[in-house]
Order: sequence, then structure tokens, then C-alpha cells
Amino acid sequence: MDRITLSGVTAVGHHGVFDFERREGQPFVVDAVLHLDFAKAAVSDDVRDTAHYGEVAERIKDWITGEPLNLIEALAVRIADGLLAEFTIQAVDITVHKPKAPIEVPFGDVAVSVHRERP
Repeated sequence: MDRITLSGVTAVGHHGVFDFERREGQPFVVDAVLHLDFAKAAVSDDVRDTAHYGEVAERIKDWITGEPLNLIEALAVRIADGLLAEFTIQAVDITVHKPKAPIEVPFGDVAVSVHRERP
């Protein structure tokens, strides 16, 4: 399988288990790896024969800024399932970063990753 990698899609979302996270929002960063076959796109040289990464980025932003969820695990699955439903891809790896998570000790990042593929 060929891959398109889209790193660092960032938007403010209102996900979290605490009221202040839902109220104030915070940045979420998503990395996506789309698995698909480039054969048709390589021959046609037409963006309609691949996963348009600009459109993918817009949809990821929509899910980040959309309906709040408690867990970034749920957000990662929502994004992965949505991309599989909306784009001609065979599989997807999604990592959701929550760099401003309310953790009381110094940390660099917290992230969850999921892999989903077509049956």
C-alpha cells in the first residue's frame, strides 16, 4: 500500500472530561497516514484519483472543532472512521495529540493512536 502522511493538523476543540476543558477549549493536533493505491492517480495525474489531502485536512479540522467528546480516544476513532467513510482509502492511522492536557506534572505531549482498515 502507498501512503499519504499529513502531520500536525491543528485546531481548537472542546474535548475533555473537565468542565473547563469543554468551556475554554484547547489545541488538538492530528497526524494522519492514509493507506491507498496510487496506481490510478499515477497514470491519470488527476487529484480525483487519490485522497485529496487538502480536503482530508479540512475534515480533520471539522472533527476537532465539532461536537465535544470526553476522550481523545473517541476523537481518534471518530476521525479514522470518518475518513474511511468519506475517502477512497484502504486503511488509516490516526494520532491525536493533546499538548495542553490538564496533567499536573511536566510533560511534552500526550497522544493516542488508532489504526482502522476496510474489512
